[in-house]
Amino acid sequence: MCHEPTIEEVCALGAEQDILHGRAAAVAREIFGGNVFVRAVVEVSNFCRENCHYCGMRRDNRDLDRFRASWEQIAELLIHHRPQSVTDVNIQSGEDPRAVSEIVIPLIRALRRETTLGISVCLGTLPHEVYSELREAGAAGYILKFETAHAGAYASFQSPGTLQERLAHIHQLASSNWRVSSGFIAGLPGQTASQLVDALQLASRLPLRGASVSPFIPGDQTPLAAAPAGNADQTLNCMALLRLMNPDWAIPAVSALGLTDRKDAYVRGLLAGANLATINITPGPLQRDYVLYRRDRMIMTEQRVLDAISAAGLQPSTTSMEEHYAVVGAGSHHRCQTTLTT
Repeated sequence: MCHEPTIEEVCALGAEQDILHGRAAAVAREIFGGNVFVRAVVEVSNFCRENCHYCGMRRDNRDLDRFRASWEQIAELLIHHRPQSVTDVNIQSGEDPRAVSEIVIPLIRALRRETTLGISVCLGTLPHEVYSELREAGAAGYILKFETAHAGAYASFQSPGTLQERLAHIHQLASSNWRVSSGFIAGLPGQTASQLVDALQLASRLPLRGASVSPFIPGDQTPLAAAPAGNADQTLNCMALLRLMNPDWAIPAVSALGLTDRKDAYVRGLLAGANLATINITPGPLQRDYVLYRRDRMIMTEQRVLDAISAAGLQPSTTSMEEHYAVVGAGSHHRCQTTLTT
């Protein structure tokens, strides 16, 4: 850990916030040269066996038309019709073991056979043998968010299993040669700035290569639908602190930033040290029912992503995250010592 976060930094505004974000942006530029990885996300199933209070796809939401996509359709899209700027793809679904076996694994095999895309998945907690099948099929990255650093809050929101179990899966994945990313939500009901510091510290202790900070957006048809949204500035400050604490990580500007009270939040994320932007290429008819938050979520098209990268004075990377981290390896963490002491 190269920087010790404080409550004051999490809550910074005005000139102090500008200084914090500027420091984070300088670290990102030193390591990534102003490049932003551009990843496509495709959402292949909105079936979910979990019942998280903050997620619109929770199993008790009867307002959704549940779907499982055709892996052949998604493969055709990604192999022959993906946006030109895309170097990586993330395959995402609700926690749906059937989708993993019937859609995700054959899709990964096709992509690995026909493309050079970096491939990551976000599929929830699964049996260890299924992780192995996904890795053998050709996926290299696994995204498994811990959402909150406090076990009591984790349980109260009915997050999957227990926090201890979730963290154990992260450690197991990392020990099995996965490039693991995680993350947490900023602004959950009852959350304090001190708890956000705890989340930053927990993320930095885990064996990760990346992490996200998502602002809490009250979801349709969830127990938290009437709760206030998370604070955009605290979310952005946490992103900047993640960069200072972990200079070589992949840190995304998440699409939910576009649903906060700051209209410039997405670009500000890129100006606060984020180095990853995601284009949503889920087929249009399916997007409406992949509801992490609410139906009017921000859909990041290629043009929106490229415009935001340009507005931040950055450029799309021509190298995939998979290629980048294969080259830099574990030794890249040593660069933070130079960055933060000169």
